[in-house]
Amino acid sequence: QVQLVESGGGLVQAGGSLRLSCAASGRTFSRYGMAWFRQAPGKERDFVASISTSGLVTSYADSVKGRFTISRDNAKNLVYLQMNSLKPEDMAVYYCAASVTNLARIPSVYNYWGQGTQVTVSP
Repeated sequence: QVQLVESGGGLVQAGGSLRLSCAASGRTFSRYGMAWFRQAPGKERDFVASISTSGLVTSYADSVKGRFTISRDNAKNLVYLQMNSLKPEDMAVYYCAASVTNLARIPSVYNYWGQGTQVTVSP
């Protein structure tokens, strides 16, 4: 069982930066591939970024490649999403997720989810 709690969302102007954090409970955190998804009002939940159990391999949606960076600290049970050069279209609720499958991009593969954190980007 893994419990996930996101933090770090907020209001930022376009072009600004935010860093999201996801704190995981449990002793088996390092066994899970981790990811960030986002969901805007009226839209489906979309893949943003994923990271392997070791943290050595990452994958990004084309829309955030070069602007967002996912990382993890297995010693502290934390996953981060550094978001730079934010755009109004990045505005959404961001969710942290854990899966026994590495680097998956499909929400249904993820076993555990956080409650989400709102990111608002003003023009």
